[in-house]
Amino acid sequence: MENQPLTACIRKKILEGVEHTDHLIQLVPPDQLDWRPSQRLSPLTPPAVDMGHLLGHLLDCIAGICAALAAAFPVDLAAFSRLRMLPVNFSCPPQDARDRIASYSQCIERGFDICTDSTLAQKVPTVFVPEGEELLTLLLGNFEHLTNHKYQLFFYLKTLGVPVKSADLYQWRASSGPGPTE
Repeated sequence: MENQPLTACIRKKILEGVEHTDHLIQLVPPDQLDWRPSQRLSPLTPPAVDMGHLLGHLLDCIAGICAALAAAFPVDLAAFSRLRMLPVNFSCPPQDARDRIASYSQCIERGFDICTDSTLAQKVPTVFVPEGEELLTLLLGNFEHLTNHKYQLFFYLKTLGVPVKSADLYQWRASSGPGPTE
């Protein structure tokens, strides 16, 4: 990765996001899978998703990162086809989500092992854009999706009274000492 500095940076940031997501899932009380915020913005607003379905959606977010890498490197990531067949967007207990995230992380690691700075600019066909979008755009879009729902999980945990702080959500960059506490 020394010769691929952009790829190394993106890999590190995506894996940090996945790791923090896994950490937050570890904090989910297993008896709260049906919990959801009760306040609605208006009677016309649908209710918020429950905790269990949020965990299942987080799997979808991370699977999207794997799918982008697998589309760019189909021969090298053929093993992802097994993961692709597993359900996402279902009510998922925390340990099951964590186990699946471990498998997805291996796929992400493998994808970045073969990714280069130049392949980040390679066009990858998608369901939405058959002529293709750059791999970097797909990775960043899927990472943004994960980041948004990771914060949703953080908010749910905080609302439930689980003692979470900003360091549970983000990787602090500091030369010495801990980062902010909130």
